[in-house]
Amino acid sequence: MLDKAPEAFRTISEVAEDLDLPQHVLRFWETRFTQIKPLKRGGGRRYYRPGDVDLLKGIRTLLYGEGYTIRGVQRILREEGNGYVSSVGRGETEARKRDLELDGVPKPGAARPAPRITKRAPAVGAAPFARHAPAEADARNTGEDERAGLADNQVESLRLALAELETARNLLSPEEEN
Repeated sequence: MLDKAPEAFRTISEVAEDLDLPQHVLRFWETRFTQIKPLKRGGGRRYYRPGDVDLLKGIRTLLYGEGYTIRGVQRILREEGNGYVSSVGRGETEARKRDLELDGVPKPGAARPAPRITKRAPAVGAAPFARHAPAEADARNTGEDERAGLADNQVESLRLALAELETARNLLSPEEEN
């Protein structure tokens, strides 16, 4: 491979090789980190500036070296800025240690045990695997004993996930119209 000057632009294959990452990961990161903005030329070919490469190295260090989540790195970029993350990528700044509470992960021992899931018998006359709208599910599952000790925000998150899954199921296998 031809050595380039430090200020030369790099292709996605060169950056991927330098960071030891697949190219699709770099493309994915572009969708999650708006700060990554390679030049795109004819045919959509990406060219990364040296600053882009430093930023990518910093993101890689925070994600893989320090164990941050994508959301955690987004927060660092928002709070500290691109310059900080780029300096981590260049090795000029030590990455700040992960604050588990702020990264959305409970401290060790602080998480509650997972709730027990019990299988309930279907209601008389209920079709197995019947599709229910989320509002119907809310009406059926309002008892505290059925929540298995979940916090209100956890219940709401599960309800939203259920609604998204129902929407996805309907998109994948729409009911036949007669």
